[in-house]
Amino acid sequence: MTIFSEDQYYTQQFKQLVYLEQNISNLIFEECLFEGCDFSGSSFENCSFIECDFSRCNLSLVSFKGTRFSETVFKDCKLLGIDWTRANWPSIALDALVAFEKSVLNDGSFFGLTLQRLKIKACRCMDVDFTDGDFKQANFSDSDFSGSTFSRTNLEQADFSEAQNCHINITNNQLKGAKFSAHQAVNLLSNLGIELVD
Repeated sequence: MTIFSEDQYYTQQFKQLVYLEQNISNLIFEECLFEGCDFSGSSFENCSFIECDFSRCNLSLVSFKGTRFSETVFKDCKLLGIDWTRANWPSIALDALVAFEKSVLNDGSFFGLTLQRLKIKACRCMDVDFTDGDFKQANFSDSDFSGSTFSRTNLEQADFSEAQNCHINITNNQLKGAKFSAHQAVNLLSNLGIELVD
């Protein structure tokens, strides 16, 4: 079954597509909208998404091997078990490459990536690996990071306002200028063995 017959799509709208466990390769999508689509288990290999919007889509267990993103937004999407390290990220990113809003990113990996100004807002981001990454000036506000790993991670000037379950060791992560809500600051201090009393 092939639903993509062209090499490049510009300002197209794809709605309610169900395309499971398929291989999609070498396609360019620019300013396209994906709404209510289900691509679970599929592979987007060496594709490009430029200023695209995904809304209420299921992309669980999708592979993005060699795929490029630029100013792409995932909103109200399900993105379980994705290894984001397989995508093709530039060594220096001048713009925010991806943004996630009100989405589920559980069991994913951003290991070792440089994604400054990354946006993960109001998301469930449980058991996700951020080890050795550079997420300076990222916006992680209002998200749940239960079980997620931050180790040797650059989180300078990152915004964790209203985020939940951030267990971040302040001795092996860079946190200068990062913002945390008061209740999360208590969790940060707990890693130092400090006991807070009223």
